[in-house]
Amino acid sequence: MPTNDSQPQLKDQDLYEKLREEGNSKEKAARISNAAAKKGRDQVGRKGGESGSYEEWTVDELTDRAKELGLEGYSTLNKKDLIEKLRSH
Repeated sequence: MPTNDSQPQLKDQDLYEKLREEGNSKEKAARISNAAAKKGRDQVGRKGGESGSYEEWTVDELTDRAKELGLEGYSTLNKKDLIEKLRSH
């Protein structure tokens, strides 16, 4: 089966799917699942701090994050829709 060079290969598809179901963005889920496949799942969770869920963020913080990620069309969204846009980018 030919691969699409424009999209990176996932090293741990099951973990990726689990992370997406939990609401993580595509980018974050791919990054975590690939790191887990490379270093081992128990090692990946030890890195980094604890970030609150988007539900705990203010609308201003969410719009700043959307801008930081280069997303478009976020300026008129409500909090719920902003969270969805961030998680699905």
